[in-house]
Amino acid sequence: MSVRDVKVAIIGSGTAGMAAYREVRKTCTSIALIEGGPFGTTCARVGCMPSKLLIAAAEARHRLASLPAFGIASDAGRVDGRAVMRRVREERDRFVGFVLDAVDGFDPRDIVRAHASFEDPHTLRLSPPLQGGAPEFARIHAERIVIATGSRTMIPESLRSAGERLIVNDDVFDWQDLPESVAVFGAGVIGLELGQALHRLGVRVHLFGRGGRLAGISDPTVRDCAVRIIADEVPTSLHAGEARIEREDDGIVVHFTDAHGKPACERFAYLLAATGRIPNIDSLALENSGLLLDARGMPSYDRQTTRAGDSHIFIAGDANVDLPLLHEAADEGRLAGENAARYPDVYRRARRTPLGIVFSDPQVAFTGQRHAQLVADGVDFAVGEVSFEDQGRSRVMLINQGLLRVYGERCSGLLLGAEMIGPHNEHLAHLLAWAIQARMTVNDALSMPFYHPVIEEGLRSALRDLLEALGMGPHPPLHCIDCGPGA
Repeated sequence: MSVRDVKVAIIGSGTAGMAAYREVRKTCTSIALIEGGPFGTTCARVGCMPSKLLIAAAEARHRLASLPAFGIASDAGRVDGRAVMRRVREERDRFVGFVLDAVDGFDPRDIVRAHASFEDPHTLRLSPPLQGGAPEFARIHAERIVIATGSRTMIPESLRSAGERLIVNDDVFDWQDLPESVAVFGAGVIGLELGQALHRLGVRVHLFGRGGRLAGISDPTVRDCAVRIIADEVPTSLHAGEARIEREDDGIVVHFTDAHGKPACERFAYLLAATGRIPNIDSLALENSGLLLDARGMPSYDRQTTRAGDSHIFIAGDANVDLPLLHEAADEGRLAGENAARYPDVYRRARRTPLGIVFSDPQVAFTGQRHAQLVADGVDFAVGEVSFEDQGRSRVMLINQGLLRVYGERCSGLLLGAEMIGPHNEHLAHLLAWAIQARMTVNDALSMPFYHPVIEEGLRSALRDLLEALGMGPHPPLHCIDCGPGA
């Protein structure tokens, strides 16, 4: 079989790979987009969209519990698990369909259905894909290469004793019905989102974590608030590093230490591993790529070019284990594609302000520089905060839980970042991300309009508190006379 020569080879057709392909295609027609698995992004198939479908159903039911407080009686809320999961699957397939339509719009001559691994820095050996026959070519020789192979769930060896009762988030979205019970291991973004949603849909859930961590929150004050809120609703053990899993009949038994330091055990139908993700690079034979690899087998790369070392190879999306978020993968894919097409002319591009949202309830969000990062870097910063417990609009809607903390630089008054848990914080995080990227000072942000009564007024209260902490008055009133603090 022959060798195919191309200018640019892109390994992987997820969000980053598709973005890279579109960028390369603008200036180059000699491309190979290599995919050995199913088309359709992680977001559409097993990530952002199906998880939000499950969360939407859970939140709709959960809101019923607050009706009596509004003076409204209701006996609704019975969960039809098969109907819930049918909508999740159908809408998930619809979103995947949009991705497949996009791929159908690519030049079919550019698509190579195969798995790829490095034979040397410029040569990729091809092997048969998951479905279909052998690829047309045995090898592809590429002048430049983009690695966009995504990531997968990391499963610790300690959980594998659950056997066939061990599942990952990919499996959840193919369920035909909701199970009776699930032990969720991993209290990060995926574990919290799915664990809380399943709990609200009537599944008996216990959320297990390690080291007291929750949802990636680094600010200890925000984390303590989040732990109190979540543990008050969902049974939670965040110091379960020594938990032991035992397979039993048609389920599993988890042996752990409870919050009082006493031995405990609980039986579940399934164990959901939400213990982080690892990049899909182990089958690429990167040792043949000519790249310098670290102890994890990862090449070093420049975030502002996506270039690995000083090579012709670029790495984007989840494959680089930097920020496994769809918008970051899309940005990195475009940057990798631009530089692969222009190579050896490689451009550095400023990255957008970091922004992360956890679709729990209340929502957790972060933007800009994180608390732990500021401390580690020795930045001289001040903190402003607001509690949502007495925030006017939040209290009106009976969603008044949470805490927002914003960080500002003492010498300049610049907004640096924020961490938060609270109602509709996806919107507050966006406002702050835009302000930080625009290099606004706290005074600049406070000069922007705030309507009344809205949740965003809580952000204004936090900014006022930060301004006072920075010693940069004059200070406007800290609360609305009519509506109370944090109005």
